Amino acid sequence: MKEKLNQIIDRFNELESLLADPKVISNSEKLKETAKEHTFLNSVIPKANKYLSLLHQIQENKLIIDSDDEELKSLAIEENTKAESELPELEDQLKILLIPKDPNDNKNTIIEIRAGTGGEEAALFAADLFRMYSRFAERNVWNREVIASNGTGIGGFKEIIFSVKGTSVYGMMKFESGVHRVQRVPKTETGGRLHTSAATVAVLPEAEDAEIDINESDLKIDTYRASGAGGQHVNKTESAIRITHIPTGLVVTCQDEKSQHKNRTAAMKVLKSRLLAQEEERLAKERADARKSMVSTGDRSAKIRTYNFPQGRITDHRINFTSYQLDSVMDGQLNEFIEQLKIADQQALLQTE
Repeated sequence: MKEKLNQIIDRFNELESLLADPKVISNSEKLKETAKEHTFLNSVIPKANKYLSLLHQIQENKLIIDSDDEELKSLAIEENTKAESELPELEDQLKILLIPKDPNDNKNTIIEIRAGTGGEEAALFAADLFRMYSRFAERNVWNREVIASNGTGIGGFKEIIFSVKGTSVYGMMKFESGVHRVQRVPKTETGGRLHTSAATVAVLPEAEDAEIDINESDLKIDTYRASGAGGQHVNKTESAIRITHIPTGLVVTCQDEKSQHKNRTAAMKVLKSRLLAQEEERLAKERADARKSMVSTGDRSAKIRTYNFPQGRITDHRINFTSYQLDSVMDGQLNEFIEQLKIADQQALLQTE
């Protein structure tokens, strides 16, 4: 740890010099990259200095303890006892700070919610999840925009795809991917029978153009008339878009915008993000042989959470965490769950370091 922290301090000092270098200042990309690393290390430096200071203090006091000065020896033993008790917690804090950050954490995200088993009740639950994430976005002052949706007659969604833009969106939302199960008496149920249904959530980091290169020859693009209620633009013009990525077989449709051009742009954004997520998932599976995380962000077929309405209970099965604040969670107060998932993920990463 000592050697690693000294290297970090040397690198931090080097970055300080680079930020004052005219060559770096005149290069916007280099400046951005340098400033980002400097900001990250700046959060580590105070604890690194304290840790090294404690180690130095312990070493100095050991020399006094080996001397014949009984008065100073007693004081040195007392100081070392205190310093040595502080070191383990400080080391744990440093290990967490030094965990490699997910490069996608600062990205915007595309969220796809689909009704699973449970018919109309599953579609209503998908709509509830959409409202939950929308409220969470509002609480974080993020911008939310619907890209595509397929609604039902009584307010549910067979599918809804939307983007969320803001600070550290993917880093906050990435653990939401998976199967969400609900247990409640459906609005459509007249007999009052408890029903279990599900919806799947996929959280994708929004791909930047430089990350995903798509050949136009790999795309099959179809236009058709949009369906459903929507005024004069619906059913009269072929504004809806269906894009098929031939090499992977991925299909994206978009009809929510009024113009064909806007629908194509939105569909391409979703396609690129799905392709990026597919590549991330492939890499994650390769790494899984060497590192197994207790918190999954890749397996969208895994049941991750149960929402039990009669008991007002919500349980995250990955970390065995239960809260009885179901109404608050459904109103977008997700911070408690997200923090618990982050802690569990950090602990899993520390165990594999």
